[in-house]
Amino acid sequence: MLVDHFPLVGLRLRTPRLELRLPSPDELSELAELAANGVHDPDAMPFIVPWTDHSPEQVALNVLQHYWRQLGSWTPQNWSLNLTVFCGDGVVGQQSIGARDLAITREVHTGSWLGQRYHGQGIGTEMRAAVLHLAFAGLDVEEAVSAAFEHNVASQAVSRKLGYQPDGLQRRAVRGAVSVEHRLRLTRAAWEWHRAVPVDIEGLSPCLPLLGIDLP
Repeated sequence: MLVDHFPLVGLRLRTPRLELRLPSPDELSELAELAANGVHDPDAMPFIVPWTDHSPEQVALNVLQHYWRQLGSWTPQNWSLNLTVFCGDGVVGQQSIGARDLAITREVHTGSWLGQRYHGQGIGTEMRAAVLHLAFAGLDVEEAVSAAFEHNVASQAVSRKLGYQPDGLQRRAVRGAVSVEHRLRLTRAAWEWHRAVPVDIEGLSPCLPLLGIDLP
């Protein structure tokens, strides 16, 4: 079975409303179609790489290729896990978590997007809380980092709610103009203080070597 060779397909994160996991081929197609139908206001680009500035068909293909590319280049020293987010019976977005040299740095980074029709329902907070629980409770990290452009007030609000603190600014070139990126950092102590979403993790133990964690 595939899970015997790549145990990450058996990893599940569950919150009161959501399940986060790797998708089946048909579910990945559903995720791509969701992105093609819109992820954000076209006037404000929330991504450093403007992958949504294309036709719906190309946006869908971008989702598929990025997903496959991340899995295809996976190493325990440098990985990015793109989990599909399910609410009820439907796909609502993607939540990523990644790390480089995790056993040494004890730091992860996160990113996400939601189908535009699912904005404003608290889903973004809940799915970020799920991967933060994976990071701090499951992988024993010390810090998590994220970033958002200054116009992306919704993402910044999620970060503040979860306990992140400002970690500096960076000027980025996006769509041929400058955009100011706000970096944010969450410590273990702040995560412990602000955690409020119950999260259940299933299937983590066999994944640890692939995530750069040496088993005892």
